[in-house]
Amino acid sequence: MPRVKVISRNFMEMVAGLPPAKLDLLYKRHWTCQAVLRSLPPLAKLYVMRLLYVEEAVPSKSLQDWALPDAQQKHQVAINRMEKLRVILVERKKEVCYRMNPVMQKQLLQALSISKGPPRDVMPGNVAVRLPTPAELDTYAMKQWESVLLQLVSSASSEAPIVSPNFFVIDMFKLAGLLLSLKPNSAPSITDTGFQFLLMDTNSQLWQLVQVYVSAAEDRGTDSGELIGFLLELGFHTVGEAYSVGALTTPLQKVLEELAALGLVQLQKGMKEQWYIPTKLASNLSASLSESSDMQSSEVLGTQGCIVVETNFRVYAYTASKLQTEILRRFARLEYQLPNLVVGALTKESINAAFSSGISAEQIITYLSKHAHPHVAKRMPVVPETVSDQIRLWESDRNRVELLPAYFYDDFPSTEVYETVLNHARSIGGLLWEDASNRRLVVREELHGDMRLFIRRQSGAAGQRG
Repeated sequence: MPRVKVISRNFMEMVAGLPPAKLDLLYKRHWTCQAVLRSLPPLAKLYVMRLLYVEEAVPSKSLQDWALPDAQQKHQVAINRMEKLRVILVERKKEVCYRMNPVMQKQLLQALSISKGPPRDVMPGNVAVRLPTPAELDTYAMKQWESVLLQLVSSASSEAPIVSPNFFVIDMFKLAGLLLSLKPNSAPSITDTGFQFLLMDTNSQLWQLVQVYVSAAEDRGTDSGELIGFLLELGFHTVGEAYSVGALTTPLQKVLEELAALGLVQLQKGMKEQWYIPTKLASNLSASLSESSDMQSSEVLGTQGCIVVETNFRVYAYTASKLQTEILRRFARLEYQLPNLVVGALTKESINAAFSSGISAEQIITYLSKHAHPHVAKRMPVVPETVSDQIRLWESDRNRVELLPAYFYDDFPSTEVYETVLNHARSIGGLLWEDASNRRLVVREELHGDMRLFIRRQSGAAGQRG
């Protein structure tokens, strides 16, 4: 399962963890109901549509008969998801029965029969405000999201900060375990998880931050149920349309400022009112919940790949993006940089440095493949096999070799003493390596004291015999 599906499903698990009363309150908004319906497995969606016009409780045996004999496992997964999200309610009579949540049932029926318009009223046509073009809005979202990730990259750089700190974003990264302050009041440093986060696709990154953002909502004085409802509703707004900020509650107006920092919305002031304009990142929040959604990060931000990897391990990135450059620096040795071209090489040292940061070989190869230049993205494989195989070999070498502190022994006075000491090291479980022809051996560090005394006694005994 793609990573974005796992993370977005984790988000829905958080929704399912809300108290029943708060969850039912969310279901009074049909946009939330539609978002939850999108997140269900295909079989569960089918059950919802069948139960939508059924007012009586349905026996579990009847529901089970709706699935083919070879789909009983999928049936149980669907029932479990629906129960957790209170899409269906359990009634225990003579037998277990299921009834669709009446609150959700009413909202979905209205949505199907009335076909309501957008969640909020859009800006009237007579308001003299210039709205950004689709291209300008995509550029804004991309720059905002890049600035978010640069906050993380800046923490990994030993040089001067790449961007000025955004404390809201930094706090989110800390809560997500991507940044860690080793000492009080010290500058945070990036963790192994943070390095891995940089190589994830945009959808997965966005969902992970949104999940952390919602989990900390109560601490910031925002009702988590209200915030979840608004985020799910935001996915149904029309991208590029302006909506009035004044129509939202005071806590949600504060939320908009934070969502603008993530690139989900663009705020725009008019003469008297302020408006918010959803970006493609916001519309994807709800769309990527669907089990059938397969939207790529490049589709979300309208960006194209820029990386070319050659068989000689040279990497060419046709980009002027600071973010792309800094991410490449995590696993490639950059050789020179032009205004719109970065040239580097994948070396054993640079790849091993990435492994030390917690980045895996598959993450590096996947990143290079997903961000490949359009001219090379058509070829199979996108990353030359000689390069991908070598990266995997470097990782396997690293995993195969274990570094242990040890002591090296040589210059034994005789073969007899060497063999006696060798047998002693083997008997106490400390022998790591031996070279009988040159009378050398290596023993674990913690047994050095014992070995030194034993060798001294053996050498002394050999001298007395001589």
